[in-house]
Amino acid sequence: MRRNIIETIMGGIVILVAVFFVVFAFNSSGVGTIDGYRITAEFDDATGLAPGTDVRLAGVKIGTVVEQSLNPDTYFAQIVLQIDEEIQLPVGTSARIISDGLLGGNFVSLTPGGDDENIPAGGEIEYTQGSINVVDLLGRFVFSAADSNGEGSSDADTQDNF
Repeated sequence: MRRNIIETIMGGIVILVAVFFVVFAFNSSGVGTIDGYRITAEFDDATGLAPGTDVRLAGVKIGTVVEQSLNPDTYFAQIVLQIDEEIQLPVGTSARIISDGLLGGNFVSLTPGGDDENIPAGGEIEYTQGSINVVDLLGRFVFSAADSNGEGSSDADTQDNF
């Protein structure tokens, strides 16, 4: 009987510690809603974006992706970004989808434009660049290197080069 009580208490402590770590991770990750205004951007390829994805300016999180849909007229991905109300983006701002490392997810990187006017709430970012598929790019590089090494070279040619 005494052993069951100790096991129950230890199980409760383990659950409390797990809850503490989940709350700590959530608070320190910066996940959450940002109060601000919404703007849209259209990308030819929005692979890796989902609601909650970071929007960064100079590497600092200033917003999140809140919605994505397909524009039936242009067949581009229409992404709605929620930007911190303290950050006013000038007209001419550009948006790129960038990979957060080889194994990381993607995020939207903004580069401010040079205009004196700001993008209004509900406005649109005109200049965009979609995500780059790193695996596809690597595959193209490997196969193009293999093709260039295989064309027009013989054993005699490689022996002369040494």
